[in-house]
Amino acid sequence: MSPILPSPLPSVLIENAVEVWGDDGRRWLGRLPALVSEIAREWRLEVETAGYELSYHWVAPVRREDGTKAVLKLGPPGPGHLAVEAAALETYGGEGAVRLLEHDPARGALLLERAEPGVTLSELVPGKDEEATAVFVDVARRLRHAPPPGCVLPDLEKESASFSGHLRRFPGDDPLPRHLVERAGRLFDELCASAPERLVLHGDLHHDNILSAEREPWLAIDPHGVVGDPGFEAGALFYNPDPDDRDERLVDLVPARIEQVADGLAMPVERVVAWAFVMAVLSEVWRAQGDGTLGSRALDVALSLVNRLP
Repeated sequence: MSPILPSPLPSVLIENAVEVWGDDGRRWLGRLPALVSEIAREWRLEVETAGYELSYHWVAPVRREDGTKAVLKLGPPGPGHLAVEAAALETYGGEGAVRLLEHDPARGALLLERAEPGVTLSELVPGKDEEATAVFVDVARRLRHAPPPGCVLPDLEKESASFSGHLRRFPGDDPLPRHLVERAGRLFDELCASAPERLVLHGDLHHDNILSAEREPWLAIDPHGVVGDPGFEAGALFYNPDPDDRDERLVDLVPARIEQVADGLAMPVERVVAWAFVMAVLSEVWRAQGDGTLGSRALDVALSLVNRLP
């Protein structure tokens, strides 16, 4: 069966590739059909008809020659997201995350274990939120690894540039309350400086990046890969899933999640609250610097926690 590419490629993939990688993205898009054919032939893959939603990378379900199900993920080569993802997955070694089966850095290609049945953890929210949070805690514990010798993953502290860049771009309270951003920026630095240990972190661990599987009940996918304070790992949980849904009932789940995460990950409640606030504000900063749309549940979570900060 010949590899199948959607024709034309989704506009969101084209726009994102050009915006993020410029001319490299354009060249990658132009070569994509040939690249899929090359990789499929060399790795002896059958590309299946049903694909995934595409945003920044080309991703498709595949079968290996022995019938094993896998996922092929392609992006512009270089020291970008896929190289970092590969390094993180190599560190995890399949513990708590999908396995890295093949990696061709020169062509920006990853072959990944396919998590089956692949239902996202978000399916448990809000009806079984305590159960979903317990799954999150278990996966986060399994992903805890010390940085290996020669670790190439970036340091978490570099993320502070997101705050300083926002402050330079938006000098007033529009589009975000300046006092929230300044408080979160200071707290980010304080938390990083006081980290009890530095671990390899997934970097974007939340409900939609945890899938049901057979080898382990749940496996993480799509790590962003950073090294830093393990408290950072829990931050995205509190405004997910679906941050655009501003249902107050979802914000009301945050206090119970904080207690459960603090207990499950053996972290002080105050530190979980601080990271939840910081990550909620940082999520809004990223949105402001991206498409400019604001007012997600992350902002509601930040406002609900500001009076609990140390």
